Amino acid sequence: MRRALAWAVRLAAGVLTAFALGHTLWNGVVEPGIALAFGVLITLGELARRDTLDGPGPGAGAGPGSGPVRADDRQPAPLGSAGALGYALLGQNAGNPTHHGVLQVVAVVVAAALLGTVPHIARGRGPALDHVVRRVLAVAFAAACFQPLYNSGRLDELLGQGPALVPFLLCLLGLTALCDAMLAAALAGARTGRPYAPLLRDELRALLGIGSAICATGVVIALGAAVAGLWALPVFSVPLLLTQLSFRRISAIRTTCRQTITSLARATEIAGCTRPGHARRVAALSCAVGREMGLSERELTVLEYAALMHDIGQLSLVDPVPAGATAALPAAEARRIAGLGGEVVRQTGVPAEVAVVVERQAEPYREQPVAARIVRVANAYDDLAGGARHPGGSLEALEQLRLGTGREYQPEVVECLARILRRDGITAVRPG
Repeated sequence: MRRALAWAVRLAAGVLTAFALGHTLWNGVVEPGIALAFGVLITLGELARRDTLDGPGPGAGAGPGSGPVRADDRQPAPLGSAGALGYALLGQNAGNPTHHGVLQVVAVVVAAALLGTVPHIARGRGPALDHVVRRVLAVAFAAACFQPLYNSGRLDELLGQGPALVPFLLCLLGLTALCDAMLAAALAGARTGRPYAPLLRDELRALLGIGSAICATGVVIALGAAVAGLWALPVFSVPLLLTQLSFRRISAIRTTCRQTITSLARATEIAGCTRPGHARRVAALSCAVGREMGLSERELTVLEYAALMHDIGQLSLVDPVPAGATAALPAAEARRIAGLGGEVVRQTGVPAEVAVVVERQAEPYREQPVAARIVRVANAYDDLAGGARHPGGSLEALEQLRLGTGREYQPEVVECLARILRRDGITAVRPG
């Protein structure tokens, strides 16, 4: 059902795009100078965009835990998006009324975005289809809410060109952003099979980041062009461009930190303390459970780092744990190893919360923070499903986790893991 709805949305965006391009080509471009200026801005924004739509995220490529999409990765072309919204909300140009309509807005935005995307497609890194669909529908929605009111003169009658116009445009873009977030969550749910509510929470949180900067810049461009003309476009685009560069640097720092922690986590595998890929699998499962439970982006980052380094304490052992499976150890020994791991983690420079999660992962779940509960369940599942103790594999491992929900494992986390495994087709899960 969700996939059918997603394809209906994509089909609607395709039909709208084809009709807008055909209408504009047939009737010609109204005020071509303005359309060209905004088209150049959108094209430059696409040329300057990130090469990937989604960042690597925690546990990328490791199964169900492909990591959370970062707020800055949701908007790979913020300057292009702001320019498109500015054109959709453009009423006057240097005090002179404009007359372009909704269909021309869509046609100009699509044509300019496609032109700016060509170099990325040539490198094999073109935008995802769903991102293009969202861009078309969001711009069309904003233009449909503004242009008919402006061209009919009703907007001047209600608000004029005074201060009241600013909150109206901000509210309109806020509504556009909300609709875009709902659409993005629906499309992501159809693509990944994840529940709608956690996806929508992720999208709404992203609006507080660069999404709000895009909306604000779109309003400033439209209002600036109304007073100063097209010279407002480059002037008011510079702050967002600098913001985009800052987001790139932050993203690069995060990526470097994640790669460093991943390399450190592999030390246990290289030393033969854990099975190959164990840390990555635990991080993948932990992040998937964390997203399902609605953890924030920062909480997911802490969870990812802690899951990657949860076994680092085994490097301090004289006698290694067989196959690195700490889930089967006595409680006192497991807590000792976790404490050793916390001491190592504190020396790496990661947030202090990561060390706390590593230290407390072996405690009874009622005494643990949420992240430690998740790491403990994910670690135990991977140990049990991959060990000789449960030759039946994942189904028996889940049943063993359910038997330990009285004290060792939080029942909600175990059932959340079961839902994720069932949805991804990893196991046939019995009802809890």
